[in-house]
Amino acid sequence: MTVWDDLVGQDSVVEILRTAVASAQERLAGGKGAAMTHAWLFTGPPGSGRSNAARAFAAALQCLDGGCGECQTCRTTLAGAHPDVSLVSTDGLSIDVAEVREQVRLAALRPGSGRWQVVVVEDADRLTEKAADALLKSLEEPPPRTVWMLCAPTAEDVIVTIRSRSRQVVLRTPPVAAVAQMLTAREQVAPDLALQAARAAQGHVGRARALATKEAVRERRRAVLAIPGSLTSVGACLDAAATITQTASAQADEVAERLEDSERDALKMEFGVEDRGRRPAGYAGRLATLEKDQKRRRTRIARDSIDGVLIDLLSYYRDVLATQTAPGAELVNADVADGVRRLADAGSPEQTLVRIEAILGCREALEANAAPQLALEHLLLTLRH
Repeated sequence: MTVWDDLVGQDSVVEILRTAVASAQERLAGGKGAAMTHAWLFTGPPGSGRSNAARAFAAALQCLDGGCGECQTCRTTLAGAHPDVSLVSTDGLSIDVAEVREQVRLAALRPGSGRWQVVVVEDADRLTEKAADALLKSLEEPPPRTVWMLCAPTAEDVIVTIRSRSRQVVLRTPPVAAVAQMLTAREQVAPDLALQAARAAQGHVGRARALATKEAVRERRRAVLAIPGSLTSVGACLDAAATITQTASAQADEVAERLEDSERDALKMEFGVEDRGRRPAGYAGRLATLEKDQKRRRTRIARDSIDGVLIDLLSYYRDVLATQTAPGAELVNADVADGVRRLADAGSPEQTLVRIEAILGCREALEANAAPQLALEHLLLTLRH
């Protein structure tokens, strides 16, 4: 087992990174190491493994054997516990300039126990404008033993000045067969279920794993795929929209509540605050910032939950269109083929295309901070008609 084993269906990417690791070792030995650079940009569709690739690369750079996967260096790096590998991610909607400035400061230090000082920014597309400017200064004048690894869905999601100073690594959507094979080998999932989960996840490795191993996730998906056939009236559309938003809000509350109490307790401990004691200077400001961040995190979790519903609906109507225009084509949602055929028989390809465009429009509206309830109501009414 090596650090590269989790990069499902990314053989060409692994080859590029292995070459860079060998080049980095050459540079440490006093050579040129031309294939190694100080900034990398990992791009690819959701679920392709952008952050996994960056973590694996970080582990391989620190490992004396180039990423054996077994040593303490590899294990601590992959677990996010290596002292010379910083992982920057966000549960909110953006990464602010204060966080980036702190990482720039740490990146300028010499490695303590490792061979490189590595910073992995898992959500580089969420950098604010000021944060991106702060990062750019470090990329323009990089310390000799520092490596930045940025992850984003596409290169266009990162400002051009950062793109131009980074080497881009493009990951592809993993093939269904490769994802299914991974589920069978790693998770001991039955081959039929593994293939069904891989198809339904459309190459998203994390979602495929969840679908294959958790009945609750499969049940939520079945409920979403039942929506198109349930839109028989205006009232049914409004009820479905309310259910989606309420479920998303409940999921956000469930995740957030597990984190928020511990975050408040940690802040109290940092300032030495007692329940009935005086509040030290600076505590109120930090608490207000924490509560604002927590609110943003709930918003993001709820938005991501709704987007997952829209992706499932998109795959469903894709199957409807395939049934209408290419009978016999392989379906993403083969387990609900009867419902797909009924909807295909009840309409035309032109109507299905209108519905697909409506789903895409709803995703864009939500990305632009439209009210979720209103956006979903408009969408489901469009799907009905």
